Amino acid sequence: MLVLLGFAMIAVFMVLIMTKKLTPVLALIIVPTIFGLFAGAGLGIGPMVMDSMKSMTSTAALLMFAIIYFGLMIDVGLFDPLVKFILRKLGNDPAKVVLGTAILAAAVSLDGDGSTTFILTTAAMLPVYLRLKMSPVVLTCVAGLANGTMNILPWGGPTARAATALKLDVNDVFVPMVPSLIVGLIVVLVFSWLLGLQERNRLRTTAPEIWGDVAGHSNAFDGGTGRGGSTTTAGKPGSGGGAGVAVLERTEVLVDDHDTAMADTALDPNRTTLRPKLFWFNLGLTVAVMVTLVANIVPLPFVFMVGSAIALLVNFPKVKDQGAQLIAHAPSIVAVVSMVMAAAVLTGVLNGTGMVKAMSEWLVQIIPADMGPFMAVITGVLSIPMTFFMSNDAFYFGVLPVLSETAAHYGVGAADMARASITGQPFHLQSPLVPAILLLVSLAKVDLGDHHKKVLWRTAVISIVMLAVGVLTGAIGIG
Repeated sequence: MLVLLGFAMIAVFMVLIMTKKLTPVLALIIVPTIFGLFAGAGLGIGPMVMDSMKSMTSTAALLMFAIIYFGLMIDVGLFDPLVKFILRKLGNDPAKVVLGTAILAAAVSLDGDGSTTFILTTAAMLPVYLRLKMSPVVLTCVAGLANGTMNILPWGGPTARAATALKLDVNDVFVPMVPSLIVGLIVVLVFSWLLGLQERNRLRTTAPEIWGDVAGHSNAFDGGTGRGGSTTTAGKPGSGGGAGVAVLERTEVLVDDHDTAMADTALDPNRTTLRPKLFWFNLGLTVAVMVTLVANIVPLPFVFMVGSAIALLVNFPKVKDQGAQLIAHAPSIVAVVSMVMAAAVLTGVLNGTGMVKAMSEWLVQIIPADMGPFMAVITGVLSIPMTFFMSNDAFYFGVLPVLSETAAHYGVGAADMARASITGQPFHLQSPLVPAILLLVSLAKVDLGDHHKKVLWRTAVISIVMLAVGVLTGAIGIG
């Protein structure tokens, strides 16, 4: 009976989430409460939930203050010079533009919010892509690759969900996966450079009036400096003999256009929250926070609590302004923290009623014994399609606990299972179930099908590579 109730509860939860009949928070509360009562929990369901909630408070605090900190850094302009620097260095070379897009998306992804990353990356780079007649699909592909890979950061969501679902310290899940993250980012940069080279060759063929003939006589790829000749009017070559091609405007013009395009966005150069005189202080503070995080010498929630307090105090010394900043980021905080706390109902019922134990024992009976020790690797592979066709909430709170309990019978630890489960995130972020990816293709005016054709196989490769690195480094063990 517990096996049937457990699988039925997970199925109902997934259907309600995927069909958007209920928000994740409501589904996490209502569905397990009903099934818990059917399982005979009675009034004991309250203590089950409260015991589970105690283990989630640190994760909720981490997410809350990480959102505040990186949101604040965006508001005060920490990333603005990075955007302008990238654009100045990119010039007019499509290969450099695409590579710069990946670097920018990865940097902004530090805030842990996909929507913010895509808004900033699209706002900064789309004008450049359109000016150079580059395909916006390349922009969405590269931004999706970078953000999906960075999504395993502790405050990004999936890692916190995995740690919460299996009652682990988020540090124990994330820190051993840092090598996988680094290698994943390297693969992202390689893909980005290759996409940029393809785009450069395509433009030489399809837009010779701008980029020159197929033989490559164009000087438009000289970084925007005009080396090798200059032109002032399309089709009227200057003294440099550029084969009759017009070199696009200098990089300085692109940066000026970038500033104009940023108006009324999170990178608006005239926003009142900018603190240019405190740039070096904010950069030093952020580096200190990240070093402390990786060193794992202080609990992550406390690191971000102190970092947020210092950042607010220095950048906004007036109490009124401090309150305004907290209110500005409240919607993001409420959405994430309420989800974590509501998850205590699902995990509490699964464990308190014995559903997880009963379901795992049933799975043990049907899984071939010789495959049991490889449960972590199997989970990593399964996370690629499963997190694409279902939400992270459904996978991490509904499926992972069952797989982990099963793996325990073969000597595979919960931490190994949690680490393996997050390797599918690059692929997951491209799912139409993820609002952020719909926002990205909408902002770039790209068809989702075109985006998927270019991005899906690449994200699958990145996920497999991250899983393989995890196994090789021992972060993901075999029983």
